[in-house]
Amino acid sequence: MSDDAGLQALRDAARLSPDNLPLRRHLAGQLLAKGYLAEAEAEFRAALMLAPKDLDITAGLAEAFVRQSSHGAALAALEPLLAEPGYPPRFGVLAARALLGEGDTGRAAYRYFEAISRDPSLADADLATRLTPPPAPSYAQPGAQPGAHSGAPLLTNASASATEPESNAEVEYAGLTFADVAGMEAVKEALRIKLLLPLQQPELFAAYGKRAGGGVLLYGPPGAGKTHLARAAAGELGASFVNVGLADILDMYVGSSERNLHATFDMARRNRPCVLFFDEVDALAARRSDMRQAHTRQIVNQFLAELDGVDQSANEGVLVLAATNAPWYVDAAFRRPGRLDQPVFVPPPDQAARAAILRILCRDKPLAEMDFDAVARVTEHFVGADLKGVVDRAVEAKLHQSISAGRPIPLSTPDLLAAAKSLRPTAVREWMATARNYVMHANDSGAWDELMPWVKGKW
Repeated sequence: MSDDAGLQALRDAARLSPDNLPLRRHLAGQLLAKGYLAEAEAEFRAALMLAPKDLDITAGLAEAFVRQSSHGAALAALEPLLAEPGYPPRFGVLAARALLGEGDTGRAAYRYFEAISRDPSLADADLATRLTPPPAPSYAQPGAQPGAHSGAPLLTNASASATEPESNAEVEYAGLTFADVAGMEAVKEALRIKLLLPLQQPELFAAYGKRAGGGVLLYGPPGAGKTHLARAAAGELGASFVNVGLADILDMYVGSSERNLHATFDMARRNRPCVLFFDEVDALAARRSDMRQAHTRQIVNQFLAELDGVDQSANEGVLVLAATNAPWYVDAAFRRPGRLDQPVFVPPPDQAARAAILRILCRDKPLAEMDFDAVARVTEHFVGADLKGVVDRAVEAKLHQSISAGRPIPLSTPDLLAAAKSLRPTAVREWMATARNYVMHANDSGAWDELMPWVKGKW
C-alpha cells in the first residue's frame, strides 16, 4: 500500500470514527511526518478537542504551527506547558524555533540551551549555529608558543583584555509616558512612589535619607504590558532606557556573561538617570538551588553584586525594573532590601482597562462610531497582547474590504466583535492556575499574599 493510500485509509477511518482519539492522534502524526501541514494542524486541533490536556497533541500542534511559520500561534500553544516546572525538554526546543522565527534570538537561545542541558539527544547543530553568536577573535600573547596551554578552562573567552567590555544593550529614549498606558492605575501609582518621586523630588527624599534608585520586580501573566509599562516609566521621567535582553548578557564562554552584566550596569550608571529593564529576569536570576552548573550560579552572584554596587551611591539614579511571568523561580536573595525587594503585580486588565487599551490601539485608524465598552465586555481574560491581536485581525479584514472598494472603510464595533469571537485569550487562565498552586501551597513567607484576592476570585 502506498503512503498516500495508507493516509487515505486513515482519513476514511477517522471520518467514520471521529471520536477515536488514538486514531486521530496517529493520523495527525502521519500527516505531520509527511508534510501535510495544514491538514495535520486540523487533525491535531480535532484531537485536542477530545483531549484538551494531552501534552503530545499540543506539542504536535505547535510543531505544525512552527513548520508553517505561524510562530506566534506556536508560542501561544506552548506557553502554558513551558510555565510548568520540569516541562519536557522537547517543548523548549520547539519554543526556541518559534522564538527564533519571531526574531527573539535571546529567549530562543535560552530555551534551546536549557532544553539540551536536560536532554542532549535533542541537540540540533543547525539551530545551535543560528542561535550562537560568533566568538570574538582570539589573539596570541607576545612570546606564547604555538600549542601552549596555560591550564585555563577551554571555554574561557580568550579575547578578554585589560579594557572594560562594552555592553551589547543600547541606550534609547522612550517616547511613551503613563498617559499611554491604559488602566493599571494602582501599578502606576506604586511605581511613582517607589521609583519616580525620589528622582523628581530629591530634596524631600534626601531629608529622610532616601536615595534616588532601587529596584522593582514586575510580575504577572504574559502579555499584560510589563515591558510597555517599563518604557512608560522611563518616558515619565525623561530618563534614558536600556532594554536588556538575554542575548545581551548570556554568552557561551565562561566568565563572559558576568562581564556583559557588569558592562550593562556600568553603561546605565554613565547615562543616569536611567531605567535599566531586564525582561524574563528569571533566566538571569533563577534559584541557585535549582542549578546544576557552577558557572550559571556565578551569573546570579554577579547580578546580586551589581544591584548592591561597590558603595552606597554606586547605583544612585539607576532604576532597575525587572519583569517575569514566573516570580517564584527568582532566587530569594533578590528580595533582600535594596535589590528587587519591591514586587509589583501587573494584573490582567479589567473591563474598563480593556476598553481604554482598545481606544489607544485604535486611535490612529479610520473609525466609525465605536462602542469599546461592548468589545471589552466580550473579551474577559484578554490581556493587552490579546487585544492587539483582536485589533490586528479586524484591521486585516477591513483592509480586504477597502482594497475591493478602492477606498478606506472605517473600522466599526462589529468588526472588533467578530475578531474577538475568533480569538481565545492566550495564557491568563493557565498562569492563574499556576499562581494558585504557589499561593495556596507554597506561601509560608507571605511573598504572594498580593495574589490571594485574584486566585480566590473567579479565576
